[in-house]
Amino acid sequence: MTQTQSPWRYVGIAVVLLLFALPPIWLFLSSLKSQSEIFQWPPSLWPQAPTLQSYYDTFSRANFLLYFQNSAIVAVLSAVLAVTISVMAGYALAKFRFKGDTVFFLLIMSALMVPLQIVLIPVFLVLRDLGLLNTLAGLIIAPAATPSGVFLMRQYILTIPDSLLEAARIDKTPEWRILLRIIVPLALPAIGTLLAFNLVYRWNDYLWPFLIITEQEKWTVQLALANSVGRFGIDWPRLLSISVLSVLPMLVMFIALQKTLMNGLMAGAAKE
Repeated sequence: MTQTQSPWRYVGIAVVLLLFALPPIWLFLSSLKSQSEIFQWPPSLWPQAPTLQSYYDTFSRANFLLYFQNSAIVAVLSAVLAVTISVMAGYALAKFRFKGDTVFFLLIMSALMVPLQIVLIPVFLVLRDLGLLNTLAGLIIAPAATPSGVFLMRQYILTIPDSLLEAARIDKTPEWRILLRIIVPLALPAIGTLLAFNLVYRWNDYLWPFLIITEQEKWTVQLALANSVGRFGIDWPRLLSISVLSVLPMLVMFIALQKTLMNGLMAGAAKE
């Protein structure tokens, strides 16, 4: 017998949804307004004369497609590289026993306690010596390996039964094939979650591109967004349109990986 849902429950859900949906809706509708209409008082949610001129200026004058391409290359390749390293390291730490494995794992975890600002200068100097400053390769390689990713994959791979791996080894299956054919398919929820988190982080990253990129042709979307704020004035319609366009890829990614994300976040929360 099901309990009757209180109407106040739906009212509360509607209020919460409205609070979360109002800012992005206001952002999109404001990007359709003119400069003067954005600052009119009292403010209005719906634009009086909607126009797409700001989006046209973004694509024709701001080289947004170039910045979008740079951000997409950096985010995708860096996320794939980070997931690949994390899966291999997590598999080695979870399913292999060697001398000093616990110490090695604790050293990796200790990196979580090191603030990002401390490692910026050493990594910058290494990239300078390698000739990777002002390159997209420097943006991709430098933050590829993350201790949090290694920790997530190790803990998830620990839940995979060792009997599956032993059966494959009895059949003389190579370790790389065990990793690709057994570990990766069974760890897809964790891999999808880690991939999504890395995509969001790399796409929204501003500090690292700001430090090593000097040529405008290699700007990412976040650098273009920050440089839309001028010293003597701000083109608010164009700034808002770039903001809307920068959010769309992450929205599409979340919709595409929603099921995988939920499975990864809920993994281990319930047992049969």
